[in-house]
Amino acid sequence: MRILDRYLAWAVMSGTLLTLAGLLPLMGVFILSDELDAIGTERYGLAEAMLFTLLSLPRYLYQLFPIATLIGALIGLGTLASRSELVAMRAAGISVGRLVRAALLGGLVLATVAVVLGELVAPIAEQRAVELRRLALSGEAAQLTPYGFWAIDDGAYVNIREIRSGTSLRDIDIYRVDAAKGTLEASHAEGARYENGRWVLDGIALSRVDGEGVQVERVEHAEWDSMLDPGLLKVVVADPRALPVWGLYKYIRFMSVNKQDASAYEIAFWGKVLHPVLTLSMILIAIPMLLGSSRSTGMGRRMLAGILVGLVYYLVSRTFAYLALLFGMNAFLAAIAPPVLFIGAAMLLLRRVG
Repeated sequence: MRILDRYLAWAVMSGTLLTLAGLLPLMGVFILSDELDAIGTERYGLAEAMLFTLLSLPRYLYQLFPIATLIGALIGLGTLASRSELVAMRAAGISVGRLVRAALLGGLVLATVAVVLGELVAPIAEQRAVELRRLALSGEAAQLTPYGFWAIDDGAYVNIREIRSGTSLRDIDIYRVDAAKGTLEASHAEGARYENGRWVLDGIALSRVDGEGVQVERVEHAEWDSMLDPGLLKVVVADPRALPVWGLYKYIRFMSVNKQDASAYEIAFWGKVLHPVLTLSMILIAIPMLLGSSRSTGMGRRMLAGILVGLVYYLVSRTFAYLALLFGMNAFLAAIAPPVLFIGAAMLLLRRVG
């Protein structure tokens, strides 16, 4: 039975590896095609775009891992079904539960690989990709950290805690040191907006420190003579789904303390926590699809079925995510509802075929 378990687990893993080998070049072409418009801007050439594409692949690979597992299970176990091996196993007295257990062993290995990819490889590669693209497009010294975006802007040090869009910023600190005069200026603005080609700060608290003491001034609105490009600010913002779980957790706490909306990060956090469950649920879906179909079903039909189920899952999960963002739905419920629905559907189908 152990040999049989390893045989079925390897069928799931080999099918998934084959699927990923086919998806990786396709994803690379899509990412590179999106970068074609930026090629030729400043120092961003074809070599930089290709390197950006390679560094971005781990994040997309992690996001597609559950769907790749579903298609891989359909391919791997489907090959056994087409050779009547699954029928022979069941005729020998092996239950559907035993088949599920063996397939899930392979799923556990795949889920572990996905966790390593999503928590260790993808965040580092994504941060490097964002920095590479930004430096090539602007040449400005800047860094994105869990505590905001830092940049050197005409001798001033700027920290932006929240970039809502390229033209809307929140919670901004600006520090300027004049060593010759021995003065320090520290400004905090509640927000900033880009209007008519210039930045405008709102709700400003300005502190000046010199030899005579500290002077504090409050201004409602003021123009901000900054070199920061709104278009480039969009580039430096990493997708919340690209951050590791621990980084998301710390960032959510930080935003909560500062009374900022962290809904998007909470949804991404629970999505990553439940990612292994999603990977295993895809295998549960694949088994009843195979046992309930004809042995003559071709590989192309199995792949098409996997793609359609994957698209349905994607639409359902995104719908719940948007509902959470728009109507304040609990982030955990929004993240766990799609896999629970699919696991429930899989269990019903397993009862019918078993």
